[in-house]
This record gives sequence, C-alpha cells and structure tokens, in this order.
Amino acid sequence: MRCKRGPDGKPLFTPSGKPAMERDPARYGKGKRWRVRYLDPGGEERNKSFAKKVDADNFKNAVAADVLRGTYIDPDAGKITFKKLAEEIIDTRTLDPRTRVVMRQRLSKHVYSVIGSKEIGLLSRRSSMIQNLVKKMSAELAPSYIEVIMAHVGLVFSVAIDDELITKNPVKSSTVVLPTVVKKKLVPWTADQVLDVHDKLPARYQAMVAVGAGLGLRDREIFGFSPDDVDWLHGKIAVNRQLKLLRGKLILAPPKGQKTREVPLSETVKVTLAEHMRELEPITVTLPWGDVDGEPTTVRLFFSNTIRRPVHPVTFLETWHKVLERAGIVPPIPAGEKRGTRYREHGVHMLRHYFVSALLAEGEAITAVSEWAGHHSAKFTLDHYGHLMPSSEQRMGKTIDAALRRPARAADGPSTAQGGGE
Repeated sequence: MRCKRGPDGKPLFTPSGKPAMERDPARYGKGKRWRVRYLDPGGEERNKSFAKKVDADNFKNAVAADVLRGTYIDPDAGKITFKKLAEEIIDTRTLDPRTRVVMRQRLSKHVYSVIGSKEIGLLSRRSSMIQNLVKKMSAELAPSYIEVIMAHVGLVFSVAIDDELITKNPVKSSTVVLPTVVKKKLVPWTADQVLDVHDKLPARYQAMVAVGAGLGLRDREIFGFSPDDVDWLHGKIAVNRQLKLLRGKLILAPPKGQKTREVPLSETVKVTLAEHMRELEPITVTLPWGDVDGEPTTVRLFFSNTIRRPVHPVTFLETWHKVLERAGIVPPIPAGEKRGTRYREHGVHMLRHYFVSALLAEGEAITAVSEWAGHHSAKFTLDHYGHLMPSSEQRMGKTIDAALRRPARAADGPSTAQGGGE
C-alpha cells in the first residue's frame, strides 16, 4: 500500500485525519507479503517473511512444534561459513598436533575452494552441494583419500549439530555417495621375507625386525622404543611413546590414539634386544613432547642412526626402500622414476601385519591380539585380519581329531586311560 495523493500531488487524509492509503500497482500482491512473528526459547521476538500465506502458516506450525520439542534451531545460527567453522574446530578441538596440521592442509587444498565460503545452514539443507564436492574430488583423487577428506568434512557438520547451528549432517544424506573404495585383502609377508629383510638391513637396524614382527609396534613406536620400557623380569614391554616428524622437527608423543599398551615379551625378542644393547649402547635424547614447542622430555632409545642421533623417519625410509629391492620384495625402479604404491604397500608396517597374522593363524583370541596391537577395537582387527584366521572347518577338524584320538598304549600293557561304559 502507498499514501494516496490528490491531483496536486499532496497527500489525502480520511475524515478521521489518518493518511488515505491505496494499492501500489507496481508492488501490491508481490514479494513477501506474509510475516510470522514468534518468540524463540530465550523469549526474544523474531520474524520471518513469506510470499505465500500457506508457507507462513507451515513455518509458524513448525517453529511452534520445534520449541515444544526442544529442537528449535536459530535460523541465523547457520550463517557461519564452512571455512570459518572448520578453522575454529581445528584450532580448538583436542587433536593430535600432526592431525591438526594434516586436517588443515587437506581442507585447504581440496574443500575450501568449493564450499569454504558457503554458509553451514545452506549446506546442511543442500546435500547436492556436498555431492558436487565429492564429484570434483573424484576427478583427481583416489577413492580412499576422498573417504578420509569427507570424514573431516563430516566432523565439521557434526560439531555444528552439537553446537545447535544446524539439525542434520548432509554428509550422511543418502543422496551423497562416495566413490567405491576397493579394499584389497591383506597379504602378510612370509617368515622367509621377514628374515630376508632382517638380513639385508644394516646391523644397527636389524633388531627393529624383532620389535616390529615380534611385538607389533608401529614404525614410529619402534623409533621411540626405550630400554626403560622393557620389564625384563616379568617378560613384557610397555608402548609408551612414538618418535615422529612434525613440521620438519622430531618430537616425542603418545602412541597413536593416545593409547599406551603392554605386550608380552617372547624369549626370542628378549634375547635379540639384549644382544642389540651389547653391540650398540642406547642413546639418550631430549626432545619436545607432543608438539614442537612442547615440554622437553629426556628418554633413552634403543635405535639410533650412524651419528648416534634418533632415527629420522624420512632418512630411514630411503634405507628401507633399498632393503626391499635387495630382498627381492620390490623390483628395482629405473633411475629417475619415483617409487610407487608397491613401496608403500611394503612399508615397515608389514612387520606389524606379520605379528598380527601369525598370532591369529595360531588361534590366539582376537581381543587379546587387538589389545597388543593397539587397535581401537577388536572389530577393526576382525575387519582387517579376519580372513587370516583359521576357518571354522579347520578348527572343528582339529578339535574332533584330538577328542577322538585313541590314547597311546603303555609299552608293557594296555592303555592307562581311564574310561568306562560301552
């Protein structure tokens, strides 16, 4: 409506003295004509406009129901951009320092350019925008890597839900489909391959094979393994730390997932570690704990490089690749070519795989193996190594054979086994 004017252009008034109104032909019946005013759970008045009365009524009823159920979300809360919220989460969430660095790198390189400037609220309602992100990444990234990145994206939306900024996580929508990850069945090394790698390693590193294949330590846990972690009397070791590279500097940190653990120490590994200590005295180092600016921590280490310093993960990787070639596990690559996935498939973690597979093959309880390996759950162990366990048929056959085997007879008479009945 607009103020009505006479032929002279002056406003007209009603007999009561109020301005006379008329329809504005350019605007009447157009735009958002219907406004819903309501009180949010905090008692603050809010409003929203709609072009159609039916939409206004639906919104009014929905808000009333949400307030009653306690599920009301402030419509303005989701206006923070994805990038801003993600950066806040990376800065404030309790994360491993390296995870913090890697998560920021992955989002900056592959996600922010597509949805970084979009509002969280809009993205939560438009799962097609998330699918578009997946499509763009699929053109240049491996499915397994996309899966990792989308886990970061999903975390951002999960936090937004917890903070009551949005009501649903679009990453979990049925319309968002990630590329299929074809997971190869794990094929562990044979005992001969493990021993060949041992023989081809420089003498100062050979005991690492016993630690990896005999105790199940990860590579960085091996680098951070200390004589003080060994209970020589009771035959067990503690996995208390790892030595890793963060922003180009060596640091000490808790094991993966902040999960320390104890592992039984076999006699063979105990002897190997004792002989290693006699040949190469452990080194004492002081490195920051947890982060590059963390508290200095002093520890003795079993393994050191040729200049009696901690084993550098990058330098050791070069040594390891050469050993794989000499052991015939990976064929040598032509000069000038980069090492491919075959080298990554046969990393130091293959010793750890051997540890787990050897125990499962002998029928060791999967819960115990999971605990010794430091897996986050027995389900993880079963999903990745279950195919290496003896089949039910094999176990059944051995059990029945043992149950029905006739006891041996004594040399001078009948069997001494007790029994009766028919």
